[in-house]
Amino acid sequence: MRVLTGIQSSGDLHIGNYFGSIKQMVDAQKKEDTFTFIANYHAMTSVNDGARLAELTMQSATDFLALGINPEKNTFWVQSDVKEVLELYWFLSSYTPMGLLERAHSYKDKTAKGIKANHSLFSYPVLMAADILLYSPDIIPVGKDQIQHVEIARDIAIKFNNQYGDIFTIPNFRVEETVQTVPGTDGQKMSKSYKNTVNIFGEEKKQLKTIKKIVTEQVALEDPKEFEGCNVYNMAKLFLEGDELTDLQNRYKKGGEGHGHFKVYLAEVMWEYFREFREKREYYAANQLEVREILAMGADKARVTALPMIEKIREVTGISY
Repeated sequence: MRVLTGIQSSGDLHIGNYFGSIKQMVDAQKKEDTFTFIANYHAMTSVNDGARLAELTMQSATDFLALGINPEKNTFWVQSDVKEVLELYWFLSSYTPMGLLERAHSYKDKTAKGIKANHSLFSYPVLMAADILLYSPDIIPVGKDQIQHVEIARDIAIKFNNQYGDIFTIPNFRVEETVQTVPGTDGQKMSKSYKNTVNIFGEEKKQLKTIKKIVTEQVALEDPKEFEGCNVYNMAKLFLEGDELTDLQNRYKKGGEGHGHFKVYLAEVMWEYFREFREKREYYAANQLEVREILAMGADKARVTALPMIEKIREVTGISY
C-alpha cells in the first residue's frame, strides 16, 4: 500500500500541518510504502520572494525530519527536484475540463479571502493531480477540506485512462476521523493563508502570545463554560487523551477559571508535547549539509518511480516518436 502526501514550504509549520498530515505519514511509514514531498512549486502561489522560498524549503525539510519523517523508511524529497511533475502537469491540463477547476472550493475560498487570483492558483489542482498520479499511490491522507483535490485527481485520471487504457492508479483519500480539520486561532481551518496558525517551533513566549489571541466566548470567570465548540479546547484535545482530557472537560464544567487559564494550559501542553522534536530540530539545523544529502537521496528514489510513468505517458500521447 503506497501512501503519498505533500506540504507547501510557504511558511512556518503549524499544528494543523502536523496533525492533518505529518503525524499520519510518520505513523504510516512504520507499515506502509510512504512518499512525502515538500511542495515548493505550490508555495509559489503565496511566496513571491525567491530567496525566502529557498530558505523556507530548507526550513521545511529540517522541520519534517525533526518531526519524525525517516528517510530510510520514507521517500522524502523536494517537489522541484523531480521535474517530470511539471511535464505531467501539462499532459493532465489537456484532460482537465475548465468546469472542474471552476468548481474547486480552495480557489474560491482563497480569492474570497483577498488572495490574488492568477493561473497558478486556478490550476493548482492540476499540479496536485500530477503530484499524485506520477507516483501511483493508493492512499492520500488529507484533511476534510482537501478531499475535493483528491476527487479532482481521480476525475482527471479516469478521463485519461478512458482515452489510453489503465495508465494511472486511481487514488483514494484517507481522512483521520479524529482530526478532520484543525481549528485556527479564529475558529476557521488553520491555514497560513488565513494567518490564524499556531506554529510548532519558535520561542515559548511568542507561542503563548499567539495562543492568547485564540477567539473565545465572553463568559464570567465563576460560571461554567462549554468545552464543545471552544477553540481552545478543540486545539487542546489534539494533545490529550484519557484522564487528561476528562480532567480538562471537568474544569470547563466546574467554573472558576476563565478562558485565559485554559489558553495558558494549552501553551504548556503544546510546549511539552514538542520538546523532543525541538531537540531533534537543533541537530538538523546545525547539519544542513546532511539535510541536503537526504533530500538528494529522496529525489533519486522518487525519480525511479516517476521516470517509467512519464515515459509511458509520452509514448501513449505521441510525444515520444
